Amino acid sequence: MCNLTNIALSVGANRIVPTVSVPYPLGNPALPAADQIALRLHRVGVALDALETEISEQTVFRVTI
Repeated sequence: MCNLTNIALSVGANRIVPTVSVPYPLGNPALPAADQIALRLHRVGVALDALETEISEQTVFRVTI
């Protein structure tokens, strides 16, 4: 999980899950608490799915929230 996907790609990370921002990688303090929880759960879920996914090249996993 990282917020600077271009750097992750350049250093050769094989599975990349984009995060929200540098100071708040898994959150957004402007959102209500329920939306924050949904955002965090979704990102962690994508990261867990990324670990279970067979890949043959660098992959940036899509997040929808």
